Amino acid sequence: MKHVIGVDLGTSSVKVLLVDQTGRVRAEASEDYPLIHLKAGYSEQNPEDWVQKTVLALKKLVASSGVSPDDIEGISFSGQMHGLVLLDENRNVIRNAILWNDVRTTAQCRQITEALGERLLAVTRNPALEGFTLPKILWVKQHEPENYARASVFLLPKDYLRYRLTGQIHMEYSDAAGTLLLEVGAKRWSREVCEKLGVDIGLCPPLVESHAQVGTLLPEIARETGLSPNTKVFAGGADNACGAIGSGILREGEGMCSIGTSGVILSYENSLEADYKGKVHFFNHGKENAFYSMGVTLAAGYSLSWFRQTFAADQRFEDMVAGAAEVKPGADGLLFTPYLVGERTPHADANIRASFIGMDGAHTKKHFVRAVMEGITFSLQESIEIFRQAGKTVDTIISIGGGAKSPLWLQMQADIFNAEVVQLGKRAGPGHGRGDAGRLWLRLVRFPRGMRGRVHQARVHVQPESGKREALRRAVPGVQICLRADETAQRPARAVPSRVSGGRRQPAGTKNKRPFGDRKPNGRFFAGDRSKPA
Repeated sequence: MKHVIGVDLGTSSVKVLLVDQTGRVRAEASEDYPLIHLKAGYSEQNPEDWVQKTVLALKKLVASSGVSPDDIEGISFSGQMHGLVLLDENRNVIRNAILWNDVRTTAQCRQITEALGERLLAVTRNPALEGFTLPKILWVKQHEPENYARASVFLLPKDYLRYRLTGQIHMEYSDAAGTLLLEVGAKRWSREVCEKLGVDIGLCPPLVESHAQVGTLLPEIARETGLSPNTKVFAGGADNACGAIGSGILREGEGMCSIGTSGVILSYENSLEADYKGKVHFFNHGKENAFYSMGVTLAAGYSLSWFRQTFAADQRFEDMVAGAAEVKPGADGLLFTPYLVGERTPHADANIRASFIGMDGAHTKKHFVRAVMEGITFSLQESIEIFRQAGKTVDTIISIGGGAKSPLWLQMQADIFNAEVVQLGKRAGPGHGRGDAGRLWLRLVRFPRGMRGRVHQARVHVQPESGKREALRRAVPGVQICLRADETAQRPARAVPSRVSGGRRQPAGTKNKRPFGDRKPNGRFFAGDRSKPA
C-alpha cells in the first residue's frame, strides 16, 4: 500500500503524519522549537530550528512506522503564514525569521496604506496589517539596511523548510496571498506594489500551485531521515488553506472554525466577486482557481494556554476545561476580551490589549476559564457577523483544532454562532489541528481520484440550544465591547475603570469619549441595551 507524509510547520512545533491511501494515519511524530522575543511585540524564530526538528521528526516517523521507504510516494506541507525569511545570494539565512504574530511594523503599515490608497485592496484584496510579510520587508529595509542589501530572495516558513529538503525555491499561491505583494486575482507578483514601496520585485520567488510537484528529496536529507531520495515533494499550502481542504471546505456555502494558537473563521469563495472592503482577509485557496475569506482572532487558543500557564499550571488542561462546564453560560457576568497580542478581525489594532470585565468576589477559577473560552468564541462570532451582513448564509460550520476537542467548547460555538457545528473525526488535520489529515494529504499530493474518494470522515453534529443562548444574553445584559478600529477615541466598557477602554491602552491624560453618540456600535459581544450601569 502506498503512503504520503504531511508536514505541518506550526508556531511552536512541527508535526509529521504518515497517511496511507485510504486516509488512515499510520504513524506520527512531533518536535518543539522555541520562540525568540527580543523586545515587547517582537516574535522571531531561527529557521535552522525548523529544519533540524523536521528532519528529526521524519527520522522518528520512518523508524516507528514499519513502512518501507519505497512505499512512501510523496511529502507535502502546511505551515504558519506571513513569516519573513531572507536569504542571501548563497541561499544562506540573513537573520532570524520575523513571524506572523510580530507587531513591530505599525509605521510600515501606515506607509503602505498611504502609498497605495484604494489600490491596495483592489490589487491584494487585503489591508496592510502588522502580521503580513510586506511590512516586515519594509521594516528590515528601514532598520537593517545592511541585511536588506544582502537579500537575494524571501521565503515564507514552510517554503524555506521545503527548500532545505529539496534545494528548490518556490512559493505557492495560498501563502503568497498573505504577503501583501500578490495580485490575488491575476496570481502574479504585483509590480505596482513593489515599485510604489521601493521593493525589488526580484526578491519574490517563483510561484506554483499547492499541488505542484517541486522536486525530490536531497540525497543527504534522504540518508538522514531514512526516506528514499526518489520521494516526491509537493508545494503544500498555507495552514488555513490546508485546514479548509482537510475539512472539505471546497464549495460555496461551506465554512470552518479553527481554534489553534490563533482562531479563524473561514468561508469558501468561488470567485473574486465578494467584496468585504478589507474587513476580513481574502486569499487564494489551496484548491486551484478558488479563494477563501477569513476573519482572525490572534490570541484564541493562546489565551487559554496563557491563562493555564499563569494561573493553573498545576492543573491538566482537560481538567481545567472540564471545570468550566460546571459554570452557567455567561460565567455569571464575567467577560474576557482576548486581545493579548493585539487583534485582527474586526478590530485591526496592534496595541489593543486583553481584559477581564465584571469581576466579582463570587467568581472562582472555573468562572475565569469559562469566561476565556466564551470571550474567544464571541470574538470569532464577530467575523461570522461580517459574513452574514455581507449576505452570506452561515448555518453550518466545520470545527477543527483545539476548539473541536472539547464537547463543552463545541456546544459553546453552536450557541454563540447560532449555527450547527460539525466536528470531524477524532483526528484533525496535519498534526491534529487542520481538518481531516487523510483528506488533506491525499489531495495535496494528488493521489489518484479513486484513492481520495475512500477517505472516510466521521462527523458529530452539535445544534445550538436556545436556552443557553438566552442565558448568555441575560448573564451580562447589555455590556458591549464597543471597539471600532476606525475610531481614534474609544468608549469605555462600563464595568472597567475609566482609564481603560475595553482593553485598549490609553495615554495618560486621555479623556474617554463617546464617539458613537446614540448610534448602535458595530463591534459587540452581547446584544441588548442597558441605559444605566449595574
